[in-house]
Amino acid sequence: MLDFHELRELAADVRVFIDVAEDKAEALRAVIAAYDVVLAIFPAREGMGLHVIKGKEILDRIAGARSHAAYSHTAIAVPDLAHAEALKYLTTPVEQRIAA
Repeated sequence: MLDFHELRELAADVRVFIDVAEDKAEALRAVIAAYDVVLAIFPAREGMGLHVIKGKEILDRIAGARSHAAYSHTAIAVPDLAHAEALKYLTTPVEQRIAA
């Protein structure tokens, strides 16, 4: 079960980390590389929208097995779904983009 309050706090921590970094793009790449699952959160009519940036396979496996597995996760706040999709595309390794 997702805790939206926790995701907001994680996104705030990530924002601070990136804001203080000299190379913001590298900081963003480092955050995404460091976690098993990375979710983009954004304002939506329903309250908060979610988009999986990294780790869809892990989440699908957990959902399919109906089990609780340990995995690291974080969230990144973006303005909207289009930005979330762009972030996912830009941070997916080129080999995976070509294969898809």
